[in-house]
Amino acid sequence: MSATVHLTPFIPSEEDVKLAKETKKILAPRLSSTSPFDLRAINPLKEPSIKIPAQAAHLLVQILDEMSRGNAVKLIPVHAELTTQEAADLLNVSRPTLIRLLDEGKIEFHKVGTHRRVPFKSALAYKRQIDTERKAALAELAAYDQELGI
Repeated sequence: MSATVHLTPFIPSEEDVKLAKETKKILAPRLSSTSPFDLRAINPLKEPSIKIPAQAAHLLVQILDEMSRGNAVKLIPVHAELTTQEAADLLNVSRPTLIRLLDEGKIEFHKVGTHRRVPFKSALAYKRQIDTERKAALAELAAYDQELGI
């Protein structure tokens, strides 16, 4: 079953930003790239530590890093489906521009009734493709500028 993402990110408060910075400083140096991460809660019940996968620990540090900068964070499962507005927001284009891209076949989508749904992985693949093209164009312009001595 496909999931449609409807989670609204929240902007961290100043207190959240401070706590995220402090926690990231503690966790980041302790991460191993492959070993599970042990967490231990300090409480009167003396609960045993819990283990989380190494990838989850790295993701947690990335979340804390973004929060420490005051950025909102939103997790989207790779198999999720986006509405056209969510996909447009991800690609930083208008919704009509996204619809044109969908109709031109540049991004995969399917319809649920009359509504278009865009697989997150397809939107992300398109975003990576256009980012690569933009970087190549920028490198070409920079080389041209060097050639002209600008």
